[in-house]
Amino acid sequence: MTTGPNGFIVHVCTQGDWEAAQAAGEYRAASLETEGFIHCSRPDQVLDVVNRFYADVPDLVLLWIDPQRVGAEIRWEPADGDLFPHLYGPLDVQAVEAVMGLIFLARRRAP
Repeated sequence: MTTGPNGFIVHVCTQGDWEAAQAAGEYRAASLETEGFIHCSRPDQVLDVVNRFYADVPDLVLLWIDPQRVGAEIRWEPADGDLFPHLYGPLDVQAVEAVMGLIFLARRRAP
């Protein structure tokens, strides 16, 4: 399956959640408990994901994840007419190669 530049997948979370993950040694999104997986995406999908789900959330960061270093299973599954990587287990912080702050001017769509 296609990943981003240099084979990365990405995940959006808050700075506070990332700091807690670093202290714990692993990241567990709320969706891991409620849906059984952590939502990830390709880098080219991030703008739409942020605008749809995080438009009003402050202090976002983008985790650049090396799939080769992820211990949990990654499944590419259809959602909203595209394929997204879903991580079926906690994310080891050692699999995160880079963290970038996110500042977007949301592309608000008319209802």
